[in-house]
Amino acid sequence: MIPLVTRAAKKRLAMLAGVVALVVASCWWTMMRMPLKSFRGQLPPMSAGQTALRDDLRRHVEKLAGQIGERNVFLPKNLAAAANYIEASFTGAGHQTTRQGFKAHSEFCQNLEIEIRGKKFPDEIVIVGAHYDSMVGAPGADDNASGVAALLALAKSSTLRDPVRTLRFVAFVNEEPPFFQTPEMGSLVYARRCRERGDHVTTMLCLESLGYYSAAKGSQKYPFLIGLFYPSSGDFVAFVSRTSDAGIVRRCIRIFRERTQFPSEGGALPSRLPGIDWSDHWAFWQAGYSALMVTDTATFRSPYYHTPDDTPDKLDYDRFARVVEGLSYVIADLVNR
Repeated sequence: MIPLVTRAAKKRLAMLAGVVALVVASCWWTMMRMPLKSFRGQLPPMSAGQTALRDDLRRHVEKLAGQIGERNVFLPKNLAAAANYIEASFTGAGHQTTRQGFKAHSEFCQNLEIEIRGKKFPDEIVIVGAHYDSMVGAPGADDNASGVAALLALAKSSTLRDPVRTLRFVAFVNEEPPFFQTPEMGSLVYARRCRERGDHVTTMLCLESLGYYSAAKGSQKYPFLIGLFYPSSGDFVAFVSRTSDAGIVRRCIRIFRERTQFPSEGGALPSRLPGIDWSDHWAFWQAGYSALMVTDTATFRSPYYHTPDDTPDKLDYDRFARVVEGLSYVIADLVNR
């Protein structure tokens, strides 16, 4: 009887393995399958527009993370200097800035917003946001002067000047610990006020750590098992959200891939997976809005994440510029289609 039992056990194990494989394949299909294919191969030469954009991005990052440096409520003068620089940049691009103030750690903190009113559907709002504070002890070039630099460059883009829907660019304060996912997180304060006013926010696009890239094999890390489905080289930009926002992730990455010759990956994954909710898009989920993050994946790639070595010289500005140009097409689709 022993051989018969062994054969039966083997059969059950084979059946179980088949079920597991089916579940894994189904999860991949629903959460990780994205439209079109990621660009692969040698990047084309930089255009004149990309070169100018690269120089703008470098200038913003060097100002925020180089000259100003660490900026948070524990260094209020630096935080205020960053806010003033962002407002001056918005003003220089022809926009009027609104400041949303509140108290955190006995300091007066501010979110900064500009709004371009939609010409046809003004009550439908697309928000593009990035946090301008940095981690304690870190100058935050990638995290997140890069996101703010992209925000400022996109606010200056001529392709986004006359949108069908209302477009807001918002610089958030207090994304970093100890305020992350607390009532004093700037994006949560902002998102809750949007909900209280009844704002119809159709999409929130979070710009988080966009400037660090590496083509080296093994340079990209992932949460457990996720790396089975994605590249081992950190040379791509990622579009990430929770499973219920899979539609908007697929839409955004489709437009990016149609218009941009740059590697990209996407995923609509369980929000409890490490990293999926690690930025300001989380705050908009709490207020009942759809939101996604665009990122270089930060701690899963950069060895300088949340350290004093997260400095402007570590970023790849050529690749960064290509990503931001691609995002301008994504945002144009969100506000105009």
